[in-house]
Amino acid sequence: MSRLKIKERFYSLQGETSLTGLPTYFIRLTGCPLRCTYCDSEYAFTGGEWEQVEDLIKDAKEQSSGLVCVTGGEPLAQPACLELLEGLCNAGLTVSLETSGAYPVAGVDPRVIKIIDFKTPGSGEMHRNKWENLDFLQPHDEVKFVLKDRADYDWARLQLESIQPICSTPILFSPVYGELDPRDLADWIVKDKLNVRMQIQLHKILWGDIPGV
Repeated sequence: MSRLKIKERFYSLQGETSLTGLPTYFIRLTGCPLRCTYCDSEYAFTGGEWEQVEDLIKDAKEQSSGLVCVTGGEPLAQPACLELLEGLCNAGLTVSLETSGAYPVAGVDPRVIKIIDFKTPGSGEMHRNKWENLDFLQPHDEVKFVLKDRADYDWARLQLESIQPICSTPILFSPVYGELDPRDLADWIVKDKLNVRMQIQLHKILWGDIPGV
């Protein structure tokens, strides 16, 4: 099997998506070509250790309660990530993938729960979005917009007009931690009667802005 450069592995509660609150084993891959203005995982851009995919799968099966999240950085920046995802699924695990939407997801095992974080204007990386990834979403996948301010919210609201008629996946709106007041976002969503799920990063509320939790 191939190998991947891994920044960290840890067991915690899932802090985001519709799986929020569930005990999850995280595999964080090193590296990301994006430089979002609000990135909370810059420590994963470099460093880490090379590990065999088969060892990662074995460890995930032993350490997890059945739910595994592959994240980054940008995990799909390492091609062998596809092999890891398939192997985790073959091991009988429920697998989610957190990806920026800047890489094609067509090759991702269809059993994987894909969480695609399309980038807003406030991220500074909106030009990276591969909207064709919408064509490969399934009902168990999710689309996420991380919102920095009102301008990001208004932009994301406009995207709903084109996404929701062709996409049956849940749409998540999440405020940037420490920049957009969650109450403001909640008020906007309610006022506009949007068919979206608001999420707040549970791990930030519980443990603050520290890595590895």
